[in-house]
Amino acid sequence: MAAYLLKRTVQILLTLFAFICIVFFLVNAQPGDISNVYALNPELPPDAKQRMQEQFGLNQPLWQQFLVYVKNVLTGSFGLSFSHYPRSVADVIGERLPRTVALFFTATVFSFYMGFVLGKIIAWKRGGWTEYATTLGGVTLYTVFTPWFALMMIWLFAFKAGWFPIGKFLDPVLWRDAPLNANTLFNRMMLTVFVVSVIVFAIFLVTTRRRVAGARYIQIGSLAAAAAVTVGIWWSTDVGHLAWDLIEHMILPVLTLTIISFAGTMLLTRNSMLETMREDFVLAARAKGLPEKAVRDRHVARNALLPVVTSLVFSLAFAVDGSVIIESVFSWPGMGQTLVSAALAEDLPLAVGAFVFVGIFVLLAHLAVDVLYVYLDPRIRY
Repeated sequence: MAAYLLKRTVQILLTLFAFICIVFFLVNAQPGDISNVYALNPELPPDAKQRMQEQFGLNQPLWQQFLVYVKNVLTGSFGLSFSHYPRSVADVIGERLPRTVALFFTATVFSFYMGFVLGKIIAWKRGGWTEYATTLGGVTLYTVFTPWFALMMIWLFAFKAGWFPIGKFLDPVLWRDAPLNANTLFNRMMLTVFVVSVIVFAIFLVTTRRRVAGARYIQIGSLAAAAAVTVGIWWSTDVGHLAWDLIEHMILPVLTLTIISFAGTMLLTRNSMLETMREDFVLAARAKGLPEKAVRDRHVARNALLPVVTSLVFSLAFAVDGSVIIESVFSWPGMGQTLVSAALAEDLPLAVGAFVFVGIFVLLAHLAVDVLYVYLDPRIRY
């Protein structure tokens, strides 16, 4: 395994370099630069555009700009953002990336769990009204026009019912006299949720692997205790109402993404379950007299997880670039909006940097899938 990981790491580095080269030249192939945005201002002197190009190095040949960019990537700064000058690209992405990760990771986990559970049910009880109703509803939501559906969610739950904020990342009036920065609080919340999630996952893993008596009650109790502790930690502080404001702005976009996305996992789980149910080991498990629930969960569902886990990991990786549609509709300042604004403002370093981060996460996702396959399927060896 160590030799395989070393070999894959070298492949990832070479692929990443090729990806950086392709993205850089493709993005720079578009006409114009950041100076065009300001050159239309009649109050600027005629030589302002030339001075701006010299300041940002846009008057240099493309190959020199590429060498400078490769140097910036190796140093980890990715250069300066033209539209957020003098902030670096890494600084802008470091601010926007956690927002997109929190939004899409939460929605992906919820949609995966809901889709996997429903996929198991409709595959095991094939031919019933449950399968037809769930499949029809899921496919309808999966193929719905996303901007229209997101706007309808806002109109129904935010505008008419008034249950959630209409959009944005926070309420500026509430944060006017806040004792700390919103990004700082948001990152602390993410860190707290991550630590608690790791602990809960470890409890689930241990109780499931060792078949502890009353494992289901222990898992539910640990989940409830973790939720109570997390809420208690933040609500007992002076920033509890600010933390709730951030969560409240996340609920509606997460709900929208979950409803739209669960059908893909559900149908993939159903098809994988139906193929696995034809295997000989399933017939052998039933011949041993095992309960149907044990056959479904321990034998069929576990072996059907391989393509589903692959889909989950890849969806998490591609979600890093953010959904341009969802983030635009809900005015969520994440990576999706960053890409759009960088393209409109012709902020080439920021656009290239955002794409490079997407490439890094996708390559790491491929490696994670290969490693997960070894643990999910004992027959796989490297």
